[in-house]
Amino acid sequence: MGASILITFAIVVLDLVALGLGIVAEQRRAPGTYESPSNATEQWCHYSSDISTGLAAGAAAFLLISQVVLAAATRCLCFGTSLKPGAARAFASVFCVSSWISFVAAEACFIAGAVQNAKHIRYISSTFAHEISCEAIRKDTFVAGVVLTVVTCILGVSYYLCYSKAQEAFGKVRFDRVEDGVSMSSYP
Repeated sequence: MGASILITFAIVVLDLVALGLGIVAEQRRAPGTYESPSNATEQWCHYSSDISTGLAAGAAAFLLISQVVLAAATRCLCFGTSLKPGAARAFASVFCVSSWISFVAAEACFIAGAVQNAKHIRYISSTFAHEISCEAIRKDTFVAGVVLTVVTCILGVSYYLCYSKAQEAFGKVRFDRVEDGVSMSSYP
């Protein structure tokens, strides 16, 4: 069978779109501004609405589609034909588990960042008003998602290539050939 260039290309393109959306979501994060009510002892940190919530949700969706394409192409490593024992199958198993772990972590980062960005709550700070910055409350959530998206892409493509190599090697073995010798049944 061999690795399909179309499937590899689709996985990489979908992950790159998720990567781009994650980078733009980080750059378009809602900035926080200080607001003071009537008394000067309390300060509020107010976040305005922006587009990064939708961008993070889009990044999570494209990353999910990429993982679904990978799972469908490899039949989740559990279903389908057997793989030839050896290094390719061992690496395919390791890359499969690692890819799913990094995928879940990246999805969690994107979804947490999107939810956190969509809340638009006011944070009050009376004691630590000058020690905590408004922007430090939600910084780098999307960056973690972007880094994990790159890791997921690398692990996913490596998993697919190792899976294809193990499946290709096993496909060359034929079990339906008739051998010389005494047959145990009346059918050839």
